[in-house]
Amino acid sequence: MDEEVRDALADAHRREWARVVAATVRTVRDLDLAEESAQDAFAEALTTWTRDGIPVHPGAWLTTVARRRAIDSRRRAASRQRKLPLLIEPESLDALEGSSPVGEVADEHALDDTMRLIFMCCHPSLSREAQMALTLRLVCGMVTADIARCFLVSESTMAARLTRAKKKITVARIPFRSPRPEDMADRREGVMGVIYLLATVGHTSPDGDLLIRKDSTREALRLARLLHEVMPDEPEVTGLLALVLVIDARQESRVDVAGLARRISEQDRSTWDLDAIGAAHAMILSSLQASRPGRYTLQAAIASLHAHATSFDEVDWPQIAILYDELLLVWPNPVVQLNRAIAISKTEGPLVALEIVERLEREGNLERYQYLPATKAYLLDQLDRGPEAELARSKAMALTANEVERAFLANGGVNSKR
Repeated sequence: MDEEVRDALADAHRREWARVVAATVRTVRDLDLAEESAQDAFAEALTTWTRDGIPVHPGAWLTTVARRRAIDSRRRAASRQRKLPLLIEPESLDALEGSSPVGEVADEHALDDTMRLIFMCCHPSLSREAQMALTLRLVCGMVTADIARCFLVSESTMAARLTRAKKKITVARIPFRSPRPEDMADRREGVMGVIYLLATVGHTSPDGDLLIRKDSTREALRLARLLHEVMPDEPEVTGLLALVLVIDARQESRVDVAGLARRISEQDRSTWDLDAIGAAHAMILSSLQASRPGRYTLQAAIASLHAHATSFDEVDWPQIAILYDELLLVWPNPVVQLNRAIAISKTEGPLVALEIVERLEREGNLERYQYLPATKAYLLDQLDRGPEAELARSKAMALTANEVERAFLANGGVNSKR
């Protein structure tokens, strides 16, 4: 029974963490207290579910326990002194107990609790990186070490940034509510960045023994659709939805029956969701025609070219290289430069691509990013420089916390995101 309970809790954490935290924040208006109460609810579930059985609706059970714990903590004067100040002071504790249930929207805009929590975390008073990191912590329930890995910084550095972000939300008295229509533009980029990062985490888990976090990808897709409903005329919002659609459409083929990663050249394209890919393609065309494409539309176009090729050998690498050049103009990011190197290896040869990778290596911005040495190993293999490739591959494996990716690299694979 213990193993069954642990599996149920792990599933509930993936599916329900954001809703539990968001509902509790809405009740007590206190980030730290809401997060602590949610953690306590999961800890209590381990004991209670083992004794009484797994509830029919685990998320509702966890939310009820978390909110009750939070309200009880607010009643204790000593606890009130050591918690962060309220984001919005409620009229009374009775008002807290009367708060609306999970999923019910208390203001005039049709955003659910999870999306409202994201919009709060993406307040323009926070830096873009702080917005995304805080959302991964509160909405995705990611541990600090994994968030640090996403941003290529140390765990202690990320812990300090998260603490500062929470304090800034408190000092600025940023409310937990849907933003006014005129405020949405200020938060749009941050919210899109969070959804994109959530899709990326779902696409390749930072750690653990599963390559894909399907729940994260599906939540990113749900949020992208909801954002598109709120902002249907924003081309980049449309481009983001298209990108997440393509990512989700190809998930099933990325691992075999044993859970091991497949190279994209080995994937069964007949398992891809062609309807979703077709819908994404139409969105991409619409975004391209509406305005100069941004980072999400261009990434969606690159993913769409991969998805529309009948085989890996038929991929239009010259067009992909052009799109990467355009992407670098609007998003001059070293990760984009690294991804572009793969396209260059197909159009100009592995030696030219290796020069790009070695330049990025010297610059040092990607020293914690396992895909840099992984890509280098892939290119060195093509140049028949086996010993150097093994050295680079070993470095990539040392930087990889995901067991499936580590096995993939050990077998000579390169970045399974491609």
